[in-house]
Amino acid sequence: MLDSTLTITSFLIYILVSLGLGLLIAVSYMIRNRSGRSFTATLILLPAVVCVVIMMVNGSIGAGVAVAGTFGLVRFRSAPGSAKEIAAVFLAMATGIICGMGYFIYALCFTVVICLTMVIIDLSGLGESKDSKELLISIPEDLDYDGVFDDIFDGFTSNRKLIMVKTSDMGSLFRLKYEVTMKNGKSEKDFIDKLRTRNGNLPITICLASRADTSTAL
Repeated sequence: MLDSTLTITSFLIYILVSLGLGLLIAVSYMIRNRSGRSFTATLILLPAVVCVVIMMVNGSIGAGVAVAGTFGLVRFRSAPGSAKEIAAVFLAMATGIICGMGYFIYALCFTVVICLTMVIIDLSGLGESKDSKELLISIPEDLDYDGVFDDIFDGFTSNRKLIMVKTSDMGSLFRLKYEVTMKNGKSEKDFIDKLRTRNGNLPITICLASRADTSTAL
């Protein structure tokens, strides 16, 4: 537990340890995931920020309110992101809390175990559908996306699900994201050609669902 008297040396040690563990989290996350500079910086800095907050309110009645408020801010930041991004942010958050309470060994063990688990899951492809792919389609604003491709999907896919709809180019285009499973023996090129005739030859992308990033793909 953190001592009631905090020296500048111990304060810096807490920050440096938190930053080191944040760097470990960021590196582990980037092994198989696309990550922008801002999100990487968030994972590195967040444990140190939370650590300082916990140190400053330790033993105070306002500790619970401060922690709850910090979690609220995390929820606001992570709402548009993918589930994996949210998990990484909360991992950084928990690491910062443990460091702020002064349990460095526990913080190190927790971070290493969770990061190793995250890497193993990514490298093993656990939960990854081998047949499922993500389909990204751009359509003009005057084309009703609700059911516009149903007949093509019926002919080429055994399963499809609309995941996201997003406007772009000042609202002149809709960008649709589907999760699809191709039927056996069906050609992806023929599938794309059929879609191109329907969406006015606007961009179409097919990629493995496990490689797509919900927060940036569109």
